[in-house]
Amino acid sequence: MLMKEIENETRPRVLAISSGGGHWIQLLRIRAAFDGCEVTYATVDDGYAADVENGSFARIPNGNLWSVWSLLRSAFGVGCLLVKLRPEVIVTTGAAPGYFAVMFGKFIGARTVWLDSMANAGGLSSSGRKAMRFADLCLTQWRHLTGDNGPHFRGAVFNSSALT
Repeated sequence: MLMKEIENETRPRVLAISSGGGHWIQLLRIRAAFDGCEVTYATVDDGYAADVENGSFARIPNGNLWSVWSLLRSAFGVGCLLVKLRPEVIVTTGAAPGYFAVMFGKFIGARTVWLDSMANAGGLSSSGRKAMRFADLCLTQWRHLTGDNGPHFRGAVFNSSALT
């Protein structure tokens, strides 16, 4: 028991959070980046828990721009999760739940990373543009979308051969 407590003290607490669908798939594609960390995966559907059998899982309410009520529920759910977990690092691939995690994460002192969806080849997503104000690092998967103050390009989750 004591050894497990010591191990957990040295392993960064990471919250990997996204909405469902493609955002979730992209988050799973970067799982190797969390090796050696104490990771909790959070998303909007309990069915995704099977994707992270060896990790901690939490379901959070989804939110979208078409429903203020859904956004409020999502914000509240994400806020409660952050208070409970107190992550040191938050990594998200978007959308609304990820935005709330990045925004609230700054208030609890977490380091935050926003990885914009590969679907946004024409420009940064609406959530991504808003999250840039709070994220310590904002990444795009499209080189031509980079800017001096972000987003930055460090590679793509899916390489070009995976898209053909």
